[in-house]
Amino acid sequence: MTEHTPRHRRDLEAGVEGAEGAEGAEGAEGTGGTEVGAGMGAAGDAALAEARARAADFEDRWQRALADADNQRKRYARELDRQRAEVTASQAAQWLSVVDNLDRAVSHAQAAQGAQGDQGEQGSLLEGVRAVLEQAVAVLAGLGYPRQDDEVGTVFDPARHEAVATVPSAEVPAGTVLDVVSPGYGEGERQLRPAGVVVATKAA
Repeated sequence: MTEHTPRHRRDLEAGVEGAEGAEGAEGAEGTGGTEVGAGMGAAGDAALAEARARAADFEDRWQRALADADNQRKRYARELDRQRAEVTASQAAQWLSVVDNLDRAVSHAQAAQGAQGDQGEQGSLLEGVRAVLEQAVAVLAGLGYPRQDDEVGTVFDPARHEAVATVPSAEVPAGTVLDVVSPGYGEGERQLRPAGVVVATKAA
């Protein structure tokens, strides 16, 4: 049986303690590595989530900017259309006085021709004035204001007609247009002038 001297025993005990210390150190190092890896993974996930949130925010701002630009373009187009319509209406209104004068000239020429029965030079003049009137009416129609003079027999419509006189009548229902004194031009939002009409009222 081997006997251990006190010195030999101390050496053995020191060796055991050293081995245990090494194992403890290795365990501590392993645990620390796991903790570091977990920390790096959490930081990466947070950075990725932040990047995605920023990308979504940028996309939202981009979509809003596109929508604002489209709305601004539409507003500009509407404003441009409105200004063009105002200019066209102003030009048509000036042309309308010329058309009215031609209308009156044709009416007077027809009345004079009927009274005198002259179909010569005066008849040729009437045809010339009527041709000019037709051209003028065509110009207004081209500007978006067609002539509205075929209203006799229709029901009075405040949106299209202006009552310049009323006549009691037992032959037609009240509110029927009996005569057109002045033709209208255009209709709806594109109305330059309503037709001036004589309207039937209920006979006494």
